Amino acid sequence: MKTSIYMTASALFLSAFAPMAALGQIAVSANDGKQPRPGETAAARTADTISIIDMRRYPPRTLATIEAPASMIGPPRAVAVARGGRFALVSAAQRLNAAGAIEPNDGVSLIDLGRPDMPRVAQTVHAGPGASGVSINRAGTLALVASTDDDTISIFSIAGGRLTPAGKLQLPAKTRPTDVAFAPDGKSALAVGQGANKLIELAVTGDKVVPTGREITPGRQPYGVVFSPDGRHAYNTNLGGNLPPPGAPPVAPGTPRQGTVSATDLATGRVTSIEVGQTPEHLTLSPDGAYMAVVVLNGSNALPSAPGYNPRGFLRVYGVRGDVLKLVAETESGAWCQGATFSDDGRALLLQCAMEKEIEVYRFDGGTLTRDPAATLRFTARPGAIAAAPSR
Repeated sequence: MKTSIYMTASALFLSAFAPMAALGQIAVSANDGKQPRPGETAAARTADTISIIDMRRYPPRTLATIEAPASMIGPPRAVAVARGGRFALVSAAQRLNAAGAIEPNDGVSLIDLGRPDMPRVAQTVHAGPGASGVSINRAGTLALVASTDDDTISIFSIAGGRLTPAGKLQLPAKTRPTDVAFAPDGKSALAVGQGANKLIELAVTGDKVVPTGREITPGRQPYGVVFSPDGRHAYNTNLGGNLPPPGAPPVAPGTPRQGTVSATDLATGRVTSIEVGQTPEHLTLSPDGAYMAVVVLNGSNALPSAPGYNPRGFLRVYGVRGDVLKLVAETESGAWCQGATFSDDGRALLLQCAMEKEIEVYRFDGGTLTRDPAATLRFTARPGAIAAAPSR
């Protein structure tokens, strides 16, 4: 693994978001070095990094790793890769202050991938504190960033390899937006209001983004959202599972809950939810939309003495037909696992596991998941967010 990248002037000139014709699909992994595991001290911290992973052939390999801000606290959708792989955006919800304490961060890095083996931070912009889920429209002309700490969606236009602030959408107090995703046609988007238990529909016209007034209630503590390739359905995780019926007694704090994945028919507004396990951290679709991978923490991020602790998580794959989700494969995973992404052909899966500072590699044949330990990718920081171009 490369730990530092030095670019010549000619390489910088040639980069400028040049097409990635010869390289094929890549994934971008944001790795958090400042987040200790339960029981660790601050002395265990390392630098935050961003790694570029080549998925054009099997097994995947790490092309380059550079130091840049990253955060694993927040949704694994803190990375977005532009169609064609010309650049990526990485948000960082947290940073270390001068006293060495963790505090909210508003930074978003634009990573030039014109030479994926020589990536560079081309620009840093500012969203809102707690900058989390990020999305790029398919045309590569607009980006949205959800910020949990000030209840905003930041809007950036994209042109000439640069981001330009184009406004900020203020949501109601305590909405706590964790993610935002463009619909495939780019004319609308969904923001995930975790604090409000809602998906909030947004209308997109040029660089203007406004709420339509339509809101969907999928479950308790929605976290991340994706659209089906045809834009007819939206899928999201709910960390707290189904909403309790009216009058139900409160659940004691710390009690493990069965998280859910919801499928919303956007034409009718009908929501269908299934239980998937304790704390579904992330979901991602295969490029053809036929399969959904769900990363389930299963208590593996907690101390062994905590209620609901388990030493391993789960990776579960569901067949997708509209709003019908059917479990087709599952396996135990490493601990404290975060994001996942499919290869272009849907036959390989990368799974970030923060406890071990690894990305586990799985083969998928439509019916079984098989981990390939020899293909594991290892890092000095904790992988916490990941995307490839088809991920959004």
